[in-house]
Amino acid sequence: DADIVISLNHFKGHEAAGFGGALKNLGMGCGSFEGKKEMHSTCQPIVDEDACVGCGVCAESCAHGAPMLQENGKMRIDLTKCAGCGRCIGQCPIEAIHSSDSRSNEILGFKIAEYTKAVLDGRPHFHISLVRDVSPFCDCYNNNDIPIVPDVGMFASFDPVALDLACAEAVMRQPIVPGSELHKANRPGMDHFTATSPNSSWRSQIEHGKKIGLGQDSYELITV
Repeated sequence: DADIVISLNHFKGHEAAGFGGALKNLGMGCGSFEGKKEMHSTCQPIVDEDACVGCGVCAESCAHGAPMLQENGKMRIDLTKCAGCGRCIGQCPIEAIHSSDSRSNEILGFKIAEYTKAVLDGRPHFHISLVRDVSPFCDCYNNNDIPIVPDVGMFASFDPVALDLACAEAVMRQPIVPGSELHKANRPGMDHFTATSPNSSWRSQIEHGKKIGLGQDSYELITV
């Protein structure tokens, strides 16, 4: 019902989308309950029981009680309870949980861009992102970690696609904070977001956002 949209976003990493910025804040944040489920519909996780050690970290991180310990000491995901958020995938310390669809995170990025387009279409809009306390995972985590890079600053644009790309590239130019999840990942040659969450797909938000006319994948950075 809004005549205009102004978004204020905390830019951070994300275990499935790669990062959460203006697009994720608008697409997922303004989606209905059913819309959120639809965006996550390809992200439902499965457990590699040969690798699982039954530590229960996935159960501690789940808000819906979907991971369950079986009699054999292995975890199982109850898909009737699962919301498809991917939190357990990112939290598993031995990477024994993965998505049932290899393209799920890429498709999630597409859907985030499409839902954002639906929110903004036909309305004037402006976006502000705070690139500070860049946590490795979504803000909804109950056990998030220290920032992966030093604070960068505040970014603003009328174009949410260009804004997210500018924020992402600014983060990737920063040094890695010692002791952070990114530092512990030790994956040289990868960008900061992929190194933190190697199954994520941050580029799909940008590429699809441009494709559907939501914004551009280029920008002029004006420092104030």
